[in-house]
Amino acid sequence: MLETERLILRLWNESDAADLFVFASDDRVGPAAGWQPHKSQEESRQIIRDVLSFPETYAIVWKETGRVIGSVGLMQGKQSNLTLTENEAELGFWVGVPYWNRGIMTEAATELIRHGFEDLGLSRIFCGYFEGNERSAGVQRKLGFQYRKTIPDYYAAQLDETRSLIVQVLTNPKYEI
Repeated sequence: MLETERLILRLWNESDAADLFVFASDDRVGPAAGWQPHKSQEESRQIIRDVLSFPETYAIVWKETGRVIGSVGLMQGKQSNLTLTENEAELGFWVGVPYWNRGIMTEAATELIRHGFEDLGLSRIFCGYFEGNERSAGVQRKLGFQYRKTIPDYYAAQLDETRSLIVQVLTNPKYEI
């Protein structure tokens, strides 16, 4: 478990399915991140089992209410959608619409990046966003990510479509030359 001023980052539980469904069923959330909106609480429960139960994938809990409001995770090495080494990871994140524009994702991701570099010893953390997803681009800018490359024909399998993916990187300060 990780903690910030307003948030708790903890592992997902199947009992989080109702909270997950509330936010993941909103069509403003998933498609921007590359996945379909959830259609039922049972689908959300299945996503928790099959997708969100990977190591270093955290439910974002709003301390004020104790409810799950989003997700943030580090997919290391082969778990990533990118070609990475075992000491590199891809950062993925989303937060429910009522929590947009409140600095929540920057707060959660900052703590997870700290954890990745300090506790996991990662050398680099990559993060991507689909062209046009200015919310994600803005969060990555605030976190200090630097442009690495554009993949113009990235296949978003869960959406069954091809998009331009902008890939950015953050290097662990102790590995900088």
